[in-house]
Amino acid sequence: MRVYGIDFTSAPSRRKPLTCLACTFDGGLLRTEALEEWQDFSEFERALKRPGPWIAGIDFPFGQSRRFIENIGWPADWAGYVRHAQNLGRAGFRKALDSYRGSRPDGDREHRRRTDIVAGSISPQKLYGVPVALMFFEGAQRLIDANVTIPHLQDGDPERIVIEAYPGVLARSIIGRRGYKQDTKKKQTEDQHAARLQLLAALRDGKARDLYGFAIEASDSLCDDAGGDHLDALLCAIQAAWAWQNRANRFGAPETVDAAEGWIADPQLRAETSDGSGHTTDQLPRIRRALARPANGPRL
Repeated sequence: MRVYGIDFTSAPSRRKPLTCLACTFDGGLLRTEALEEWQDFSEFERALKRPGPWIAGIDFPFGQSRRFIENIGWPADWAGYVRHAQNLGRAGFRKALDSYRGSRPDGDREHRRRTDIVAGSISPQKLYGVPVALMFFEGAQRLIDANVTIPHLQDGDPERIVIEAYPGVLARSIIGRRGYKQDTKKKQTEDQHAARLQLLAALRDGKARDLYGFAIEASDSLCDDAGGDHLDALLCAIQAAWAWQNRANRFGAPETVDAAEGWIADPQLRAETSDGSGHTTDQLPRIRRALARPANGPRL
């Protein structure tokens, strides 16, 4: 199976391109093959329309929280509110989010999806710092335009499948909160490079099999990128391969997926049982703890 891992950005450029790592997957081994960098969205759009079969893991939030959508009065269905945001334009979208945030009390201005709470990722409304809201704005509309299949969100071409990836879940399971990347050149360190090498070595030495059920074959050269985009593309590919391996079981999705919010593909976030409320019994304590404190985990 052809597997792609794509590290996304809301403003691709020569300095910060979109990064795509192409891999092959035979069920027991994920092998990296070719790395592409795209300086604008046109290459990304063409890649989404490449003939299948393939599956891609892309690192940006595909949806917004149900709470936000309901409160702001946008269309209730995923495709409907993605198109609504698109029709606002980038500036109008930013203005709508700024206005909403300004009307809310402190501590209740940016909401997270259920999958964000479990993953420890920030709200997809976030415009400043790590602008994941703009990543949603630029990415989600293009997934609709490409008519790809997104399990539990969109029924498109069954030969071209896309899942939401989040490298941070995988990275933290191996190296904890240790920093392993930095876009600002003057803040890049040898320790970050060592952390990237440690993360990749652990995956090759058995962590990938322990966590995801298969081995990986990848070069240390993926760690040469100080921004971490090349390595993150690999982590996205690992999550996509895991989803493909679990395609007969809802692509590894929780038993209950909110069709307005979407979900992040990773076995560490997977629901084992449901309590009937849409939360899973193994996740309920974690969700309650997460709701009691502000999110501090940026999308990696």
